[in-house]
Amino acid sequence: MLQIDELTHVYPNGVKALDNVSLSIPFGMYGLLGPNGAGKSTLMRSIATLQTPTSGIIRFDDIDVIKNPEALRRVLGYLPQDFGVYPRVSAYDMLNHMAVLKGLSNAKERKAEVERLLEQTNLYGVRGKALAGFSGGMRQRFGIAQALLGGPRLIIVDEPTAGLDPEERNRFLNLLAEIGEHVVIILSTHIVEDVADLCPQMAIIALGRIVKTGAPAELMRQLEGCVWTKTVDKAELPALRERYQVISTRLFAGKTVIHVLSETDPGDGFALHRGGLEDVYFTALHSARAAA
Repeated sequence: MLQIDELTHVYPNGVKALDNVSLSIPFGMYGLLGPNGAGKSTLMRSIATLQTPTSGIIRFDDIDVIKNPEALRRVLGYLPQDFGVYPRVSAYDMLNHMAVLKGLSNAKERKAEVERLLEQTNLYGVRGKALAGFSGGMRQRFGIAQALLGGPRLIIVDEPTAGLDPEERNRFLNLLAEIGEHVVIILSTHIVEDVADLCPQMAIIALGRIVKTGAPAELMRQLEGCVWTKTVDKAELPALRERYQVISTRLFAGKTVIHVLSETDPGDGFALHRGGLEDVYFTALHSARAAA
């Protein structure tokens, strides 16, 4: 289990990116959902020992991550948001080189590990191709292959599906689900569907603070009967925001569809909406911003 207690990080310019964050993350897939700038990447970098937080505690099983970062790195796989590679190097040679850096010194065992991971990520057929010729989804799958080197017990993936087409996204998420049965995987994203599809447990982060935790199904159940929807003209929005707790808006067929939060029927043509995880997310963000 990964345990985070009262983690705070303040950058030199005075920006408080994390504000007293505490989380208990069990084995399996765990979703960390939040908008850009919420503190997700700062939290992931702190867990991955790429920066030292201002204060707080991070423990993974019996490892004190802040005091003993080298011990954590030996059991860590990390796919950052911006994963860079040497573009002219083949997938096989690059993964083999990374395996050497990971400490896989036995050539026979390293070859078997590299080939196994290329098979698992469906890249074996293009193992001799230069990484410059890979699509975005192929690069992400290669990123997961390098994160799995050495059999890590903790894997962090930061915004892994941003920019992927639907087919590559599905392929990538299926790969994560297969891996996540035996290790801790933290999926950090602003894409609600990724968490809804994969994660039995999740947290929502906003303004550097954890504002909601739980099982997605339970969080959605808590909103049952409280989300109402209506299609309106855009010009009506300001007045509606004054009268109702509007949690989200979107365009559909040139009209604006709004979702409002209310424990009773607001009337005025609103219809009850079967709330999904997106409504949980927007409700949590609305509450966090209102309290700020």
